[in-house]
Amino acid sequence: MKMLLDASPENIHRFTSNARRTGIVMIVIGLIGILLPNLVSLTINALIGGLFLLSAVVLASIAWLSEARSLIMWLKPVVLLALALLILFHPAVILSVIGLLLALYFLFDGFAGIALARELKPGNGWRFMMFDGVLSFVMGIVVMLNWPMGASWIIGLLIGVSFLFDGIALYAVSRRMEPVATQ
Repeated sequence: MKMLLDASPENIHRFTSNARRTGIVMIVIGLIGILLPNLVSLTINALIGGLFLLSAVVLASIAWLSEARSLIMWLKPVVLLALALLILFHPAVILSVIGLLLALYFLFDGFAGIALARELKPGNGWRFMMFDGVLSFVMGIVVMLNWPMGASWIIGLLIGVSFLFDGIALYAVSRRMEPVATQ
C-alpha cells in the first residue's frame, strides 16, 4: 500500500479537497452534539430502534406473504420487534450499552489517530492529529469511568467533541497538504 505522502499530486489534491469538505461537515455535527447532547443521544437511540422495528416489519411481512408454516421463520421478526420496543421504550438500557460501545470506539479511534499522526510526522498537521488521537483516547476513558449512569448525556457530548476535533484535524491536515497537492 502506498503511503499518502508518496501518492501522486492528483491523489493528494483529491484527498485534501475531500478532507476539507468532510472536516467542515464533521465540525458542524460536532457543534450540534456539544450544544444538544441529550438530543443526539435520543436521536441515535430512536434511529437504532427504528431500524430494528423496520427490519421486524419487513421480515414479518415476508413470512406472512410466504405463508410460512414454520415458527422458525417468525423467530427473527419477533426478536427484532422485542428489541425495537426495548430500545424505543427503555432508552436508558440501550444508551448504557451504546455508552460502553462508544467507549470502545473512542479507545480505537484514539489509537488510530495517534498511529496516523506518527505516519504524518514531521509536518502536514501531525501535531493536531496526535492531539485528536490522544483526546479520543482520553474520552474513551472518561466514558468508561462514567458508565453506566452518565451514558445518556455523555454519549451526545462526546460524539460532538470527537466529531468537532476529527473535523478540525481533517481540515488542518488538508490545509497543510495543499502545497504538496499543487506541486
